[in-house]
Amino acid sequence: MRLSRHVLFALTMALGSACSSAFADPVAATPPMGWNSWNFFAEKVTDADVRAAADALVTSGMRDAGYVYVNIDDGWQGERDAKGVIHPNARFPDMKALADYVHSKGLKLGIYTSPGPKTCAGFTGSLGHEAQDAKTYAAWGVDYLKYDLCSFIEDQMKTKAPNDPAQQMRLMVDAYERMHTALVAAGRPIVYSLCQYGWDAVWEWAPGAKVGGNLWRTTGDITPEWDRIYALASQQAGLASYAGPGHWNDPDMLEVGNGKLTAAENRAHFSWWAMLAAPLLAGNDLAHMPVEVKNILGNRDVIAIDQDPLGKQATRAYAEGEVEVWTRPLQNGAMAIAIFNVGSARYDTHPFRLNLSKLGLHGPQQGKDLWSGKPISLADKQAIALAHHDVMLIRVDAPR
Repeated sequence: MRLSRHVLFALTMALGSACSSAFADPVAATPPMGWNSWNFFAEKVTDADVRAAADALVTSGMRDAGYVYVNIDDGWQGERDAKGVIHPNARFPDMKALADYVHSKGLKLGIYTSPGPKTCAGFTGSLGHEAQDAKTYAAWGVDYLKYDLCSFIEDQMKTKAPNDPAQQMRLMVDAYERMHTALVAAGRPIVYSLCQYGWDAVWEWAPGAKVGGNLWRTTGDITPEWDRIYALASQQAGLASYAGPGHWNDPDMLEVGNGKLTAAENRAHFSWWAMLAAPLLAGNDLAHMPVEVKNILGNRDVIAIDQDPLGKQATRAYAEGEVEVWTRPLQNGAMAIAIFNVGSARYDTHPFRLNLSKLGLHGPQQGKDLWSGKPISLADKQAIALAHHDVMLIRVDAPR
């Protein structure tokens, strides 16, 4: 008997859940929240930078809003000793002490490596040392691993299967399976984040029992530019069925507060990631962020959309020119509605008009505007003026 792809996916999820039940508290029941060093510090990150980020998560109130992972990206690695054990470089004198410091703040520590011999920035990778590295990370007290494909592409995939792209993909999947096996054997619950840019429909194989991914990149890298953010968000259409508690689509880290993004673009970016049930990993300089940026990242009403226990990812309901409307089902029958203006401003002269029937709604809806904090009533054909690259995000607790 042939099973449909969706039935096979459901069976895979069941097996993955059975595997994760080995730990008392399954990781990533909701999308992971925290901070990652790469978007601001890149490969120059230091122990002091990580400690400052941990401190800022506490003092800003972000930890209490759910941001608990402090993730060191590329650039921490030193060399291996005679026994093959990885050691951090001089910028990280004592990784166990750093983990202890982060944990003392009520936070969790994340780390980064590659299945190849080198990382993207040219530091030591994990090829041939997967089990050894997993044990080392567990001993340090690591709670999250980002596993970035990088040099594995040239060193392994193209070298071992130069004219066979399908075999290259199989080698890639095997590499991610090896590290999952190593993490399980290390005996510490560690969030497993696959970073391989969405190749080979990763959402179909990453969350299963063999690979054990808790989140997987569905796209290439993000940059702090509106067009790139919009492109990555758009690529999530059609992937909602693959997301759920313990396994999440990942359109990359947040750029809120970076580059030349406007306040409207920061709001829209954050709203879109929340609607997508995406991991919320801030990538800005937390220790020096403006109040405006802190207020966006700390908006608990928007965070609640991202962290909704139902774990359903938003879908695009419809678009009219440069305005897109996305909806997300929430726990207890509630609904989130996001109206994104991805183009030029819509003024009162020619506003966008909401079509409630396209959202499956009938009659006036009572909700809350999550950026103004005020009650709002939605009616069919309601005129909505939206600024350039801005968003209206509404929660309706009793849609009808």
